[in-house]
Amino acid sequence: MKHIGVIGGGAWGTALAQVAAAGGPVTLWAREPEVVAGINARHVNDAFLAGVPLSPEIRATANLGDLAACDAWLVVTPAQFLRQVLAGAPTHAARPLVLCSKGIEAGTGELMSEVAAEAVPGAPIAVLSGPTFAHEVAKGLPTAVTLACTDAAAGAALADRLAQPTFRPYAADDVVGAEVGGAVKNVLAIACGAVVGRQLGENAKAALIARGFAEMLRFGLAKGAQAATLGGLSGLGDLVLTCSSPQSRNMSLGMGLGQGRSAAELLAERRTVAEGAHTAPVLLAAARQLGVDMPITEAVVDLLAGDAIGAVIDRLLTRPLRAEGV
Repeated sequence: MKHIGVIGGGAWGTALAQVAAAGGPVTLWAREPEVVAGINARHVNDAFLAGVPLSPEIRATANLGDLAACDAWLVVTPAQFLRQVLAGAPTHAARPLVLCSKGIEAGTGELMSEVAAEAVPGAPIAVLSGPTFAHEVAKGLPTAVTLACTDAAAGAALADRLAQPTFRPYAADDVVGAEVGGAVKNVLAIACGAVVGRQLGENAKAALIARGFAEMLRFGLAKGAQAATLGGLSGLGDLVLTCSSPQSRNMSLGMGLGQGRSAAELLAERRTVAEGAHTAPVLLAAARQLGVDMPITEAVVDLLAGDAIGAVIDRLLTRPLRAEGV
C-alpha cells in the first residue's frame, strides 16, 4: 500500500494528506480550483490551512478519476456529501475506504460506514477518528487516533502506511463505536460552547462534558458499539478536545448561540462546516427511535431551531433528578 488518495481539500483532508505524504505519494482531490492551484504551485492551502508548508509529495487535482490508481482512499468530505461524492468516484471494490468525516446522514439516519457500503459495495471500510485539530496534525504535533476496521489485515496495512512518530493510529474493530463517538461529540461541543458563551462557568462546563458522555455511551451501546471504544480516543478523547477550545468549529458555533445569536446568522458566516448542526436533529430522531434519552442533544436541537438560550437552559436545569449512572 503505497499511493494514497485523499478525497476532500479542507483543513482535515489536507492535514491527513500531509501525514500520508511522509510515507509516499499522495493525490488529493478538492472542489476548489484555488486549493488545487495553491497546492500544486506553491505547496500551500491558504484557503483552509494557512501558514502550513505542505509536502511536495502531495499532488492536487479537481478530477476524481485521477485517484483511480491509488491503493487506498482517505475520504474527508463533509458527511452530508459523502454519498454524492462516492457515487461520482471511479469504482474499485477492493480499494480500502478510510472514512474520516464525522456525522450521520440526514434523511436516512445512516452512519458514514453504512452510506459508504451502499455507495461502493464490497470495499473494505475503516474509520479514522479521534482528538485532532487539523493545524496541529499538519504541523507534526503529537496526535493519537482510533483506526477501526472489521478487516484486521486491511486495518494493519493502513495503520502501517499512515503511522508516524507523531501520528499514532490505535487499532480497533469497532467501526460503529468510532463513528458514534465522532458524530455525537460534535453535537455536545455545540452545547459546551453555549455554556461558555453564556458565561455559566467551569463547573457547568465540566458537568456538561460528563453528562454528555453519558448520552454518548447510552446511544452508542444501543447502536451496538463497545463501551471501551466510546471511552477511548474516538469517543471521550475527541469529546474533551472539542469541548475545550474555540478552535473547534462546533464549540465556536455554540459560543455564538450562547451569546444570543441565531444559528442561521452564524452558519452563513462560515466557509467551513460545523457538522454538529446537521447531525443534531438526525441524532435526536435516531435516539428517540431507539428509546434513548438525550436531553443535551435535544437542547442543542432547540437552540439551532431558534429557541432562546435562557429557556433552553431552564428546561435542562429543571429536569427531574435521577441516579448518576442512568
